[in-house]
Amino acid sequence: MPGAARRTPWWKNTRGEAYVAVQIVLFVLIAAGPLLPDLALGLPGGVRIGLAAAGVLLGVAGGALALAGVLALGDNLSILPHPKPGAEFIERGPYRLVRHPIYSGLILGAAGWALLHASPITLLGAGLLLVFFDVKSRREERWLARTFPAYSAYQRRVRKLIPYLY
Repeated sequence: MPGAARRTPWWKNTRGEAYVAVQIVLFVLIAAGPLLPDLALGLPGGVRIGLAAAGVLLGVAGGALALAGVLALGDNLSILPHPKPGAEFIERGPYRLVRHPIYSGLILGAAGWALLHASPITLLGAGLLLVFFDVKSRREERWLARTFPAYSAYQRRVRKLIPYLY
C-alpha cells in the first residue's frame, strides 16, 4: 500500500515477539507436564498431600501476584516486553515489591502446579520458566531504562523476580 507504514516482521524480534513465542511453548509444556510420562516418585500419602497443599498455596499466591501486576499496569499492559508508546512508568502496588510481579506470579504458579501433581518434569519446566523470565526481563529492562529515565534508580531499589532476594 502506498503511504502505509511498513511493520518489521515479527521474527526480527524488534519488540520481543520471539520471547512471547517461547513463553507460550513453555506454558504449554508446563500445563501438559502432568500428562507426560514422569518419574514415579512413590511418595507416601502424607507427603503427597503436603505437596498438593503447598502447590495450591503457591498457585494461589502466584495467581494473586500476577493478577495484581496486571491490574497495576492497567492500559500499560502489553503481551510484548517492549513498552507501549506513551506508556507510564509504574512503581505502585506489587511493583513496590518486585520489578516483574507478573513473571514472579507465573513462576510461583508453575511451581505450585508441579507440586500439586508431584511432577518432577513439571518442576523442571517451572525452573526453565524462571531462567527464561530472567533472560527476557534483562532485555525488557534495557528498553524500560531507555524509555523511563527513573528506571535505573528503581532497579537499584527493587529486586527483579523474588522480593528482597533477587
